[in-house]
Amino acid sequence: MDPLSLLMLVAVAAGGYFLIIRPGKKRQQQQQELVASLRPGAEIMTTAGIFGTIAVVTDEQISLEVSPGVYIRLLPQAVARVIEHADEPVDEADDALSVDEGVRKPVDPEPPVD
Repeated sequence: MDPLSLLMLVAVAAGGYFLIIRPGKKRQQQQQELVASLRPGAEIMTTAGIFGTIAVVTDEQISLEVSPGVYIRLLPQAVARVIEHADEPVDEADDALSVDEGVRKPVDPEPPVD
């Protein structure tokens, strides 16, 4: 095998490591840290897009309250992200929506002026 072919093979292997393997390991580590940080009372979004509040956390599963009195069981690995609430008020003039107990509802537009 000539040195140029060997150099190309090493370059392809190094590229594969830095483009595929290393980012995958980093994502896996971030997911493990997220799962380890889950606590009751935290609002989360699952990988399926379900939002809810954590009621119980164990090593094997979590109990998620999706509506008052409605609980579902999930694997901790199904948590996509923890929802952080901003303490900023919503400007109704910008998006024509109001916030009422965490639910966004359309605001009735003002009647046109004649």
